[in-house]
Amino acid sequence: MERFTFVGAQGHPLAARLDRPEGAHLATAVFAHCFSCSKDIAAARRISQRLAMMGIAVLRFDFTGLGHSEGEFQNTTFTSNVGDIEAAAAHLAELGMAPSLMIGHSLGGAAILKAAGRIDSVKAVATLAAPFDPGHVTHNFRDALPRIAADGAAEVDLGGRPFRIGQDFVLDAIETDLTREIASLRRALLVMHAPLDDVVSIDNATAIFTSARHPKSFVTLDDADHLLSRAEDAEYAAEVIAAWAGRYLDLRAPAPPPGAPEGVVRSSEADPAGFLQDINAGAHHYIQADEPAAYGGTDRGMSPYGLLSAALASCTSMTIRMYARRKGWPLEHVSVEVTHDKVHAQDSDLTGPNRIDRFERRVRLDGALDAEQRARLMDIANRCPVHKTLEAGAKVVTREVPAK
Repeated sequence: MERFTFVGAQGHPLAARLDRPEGAHLATAVFAHCFSCSKDIAAARRISQRLAMMGIAVLRFDFTGLGHSEGEFQNTTFTSNVGDIEAAAAHLAELGMAPSLMIGHSLGGAAILKAAGRIDSVKAVATLAAPFDPGHVTHNFRDALPRIAADGAAEVDLGGRPFRIGQDFVLDAIETDLTREIASLRRALLVMHAPLDDVVSIDNATAIFTSARHPKSFVTLDDADHLLSRAEDAEYAAEVIAAWAGRYLDLRAPAPPPGAPEGVVRSSEADPAGFLQDINAGAHHYIQADEPAAYGGTDRGMSPYGLLSAALASCTSMTIRMYARRKGWPLEHVSVEVTHDKVHAQDSDLTGPNRIDRFERRVRLDGALDAEQRARLMDIANRCPVHKTLEAGAKVVTREVPAK
């Protein structure tokens, strides 16, 4: 993760973070946060980390006057927020990383809808709990609207924090109509919204979706709250955006490095408080690993030994299929079950007092195979590469790489 600043629409330095992929950099995205939030809210972090795992670098930044960015919030408007997004995209272009994906949360989503059509490099846009009408945001401080109109600005309470809102912001938000921008977006659009969102109602998502032209998609966030504050909701949104974006962005990975013919598999902590891991191999292959709840995990993915068992089961099935296909035998379907346990060496006909790993494999072969063919396929099962690696053992070389 890189921290830096760039100059926003009003000439102030804006604080930004760039989540870079650890492997190949395949595309770049901009994430615009919600009204009065910051680049560091849970949803922004989780989505950025997930996209980085699949090769998409994500720039998230604080709008003018918010978070660690400079400037006065009371002097900002919806239009200046749009300008900040355009400035972020321009800065990325200067770095040779022009964004092809834009993601906006709440009012940041509305700003993304207005900005995206002005940025030539953008191919896809995703919104989370975005209002169709930017003026909708004024309901958060409706009681203060008379004071703002009378004095030109007033302090309001937003989520337990004081902010000064200017009359220019109110008028600009109310007068902005996104209908034309959405209709002429000419980018793939993903609209995500929770039906029970009590901050921005679901009818806003309906209006955005109806106004847009294809290609467009609508995905419900079920019972998530407006800020996607629960980890599982942010993770779900991240996974959907990552899978959807792959349809519209060129995420072809370069050739694997020497010495790694199948590429690099990476595991990265998704929840430092537990054991959940994000695992990816290239841009398109992603799974999660975890530990059972009984062992301190959250059981949101297979355990490491479960993944090892899966490797053995899948490799066995593939090896049997390849052999039967080459022989032209009538194998209709093959399935493999694998269980793992640690047993005493003597229980596996080996000597020694230590416990060893034992994998029990049950193979089912469907089809009009004769006894000789079945026996041969079961023999072939023992020749699957993962099986041979497990039995022969492997050398693991470990080295530390410098921290970021």
